[in-house]
Amino acid sequence: MSGLFSALGSFWTWLTTIFDPLCGPAGVFSVFFQNTMLACGNGWGDELAGGLKITIAVSLATLPLGLVIGFFVALAQQSEEKSLRLAAGVFTTIFRGLPELLTLFIIYYGMQILLQSVLAKFGYDGPIEINAFAAGMVALAIVFSAYCSEVLVSAFKAIPKGQYEAGDALGFHRVRTMRLIILPQLVRISLPNLGNLWMNLLKDTSYVSIIGLADIIRQTGIAVRSTKAPFTFYSIACLFYLTLAVISSIGLFYLDRWAKRAEVRR
Repeated sequence: MSGLFSALGSFWTWLTTIFDPLCGPAGVFSVFFQNTMLACGNGWGDELAGGLKITIAVSLATLPLGLVIGFFVALAQQSEEKSLRLAAGVFTTIFRGLPELLTLFIIYYGMQILLQSVLAKFGYDGPIEINAFAAGMVALAIVFSAYCSEVLVSAFKAIPKGQYEAGDALGFHRVRTMRLIILPQLVRISLPNLGNLWMNLLKDTSYVSIIGLADIIRQTGIAVRSTKAPFTFYSIACLFYLTLAVISSIGLFYLDRWAKRAEVRR
C-alpha cells in the first residue's frame, strides 16, 4: 500500500510539473524569461511559482471551512435559544472588529500556548510549534465566517416563510427541508456577496507571510532583498493577484448563471 501511495505521489508531482503554468515546459517563465531573474532553475521563477501555489492552497483550504462555520453561526443567530444568539453575536462582533493580522497572531501564538498548557498536564514540557499553514487557514476561516454569517443571515431573511411551511406540508424533516428547499435558494441569494468575500479572502492570504508561510508576498520580499529589484518583483506579485481575481470573476459569473438557471428558464 505504501508503494501505491508513493507511486501516486510521484505521478502527481510529475503531472503538476508538466502542467505548471509558470515553470512547466510551456510555462510563462520557462518560455519568455529564460536567462533572466525570473527564470526557473537559475532564477526566482521557481520560488515565485511556489508562492503562488501556497496562496491558492491557503485560499481553497480556507473557503470550505469558513463557509461551514459561517453557516452554523448564521443558524445560531436565528435560533430561538437566547444563549446561541448571544454567542453568535459575540463571535461576529469580535472577529469583524479585530484586524485580520491581529486575529492571525492570536490564533498562531494562542494555539501554541493552549497546546502547551494542555500537554503540560500530561507531563510534556517540550516546545510546541504550530504549523503556519494550519494556523493561517484557521485564522482566515474564522474571519471569513464572521462576515459570511452576516451574508447568510440576510439571505435567510429573504426566503419567504412559506418555503419552510411547504416543507412541513410535504412531510419533510427539518434537515431535508433545509437541504432540498432552503439551501438552493440560499446559495442563489447569497452568491454575489459570497463572491465578494472570496475576493477579499484572496487578498487576505497575504497576511500568512508574517508567520513564515512562503506565499506570494513572502517569496517576493525575499527576491527583492536579494536582487534589489523591487519594482520588477512587486509588479509580478500584482499580476499574480490580478490574474487570480480575473479567473475568480469569470468563475463566479458562470456559477451565478448556473445558480439562476431556473429563473432564466422562466
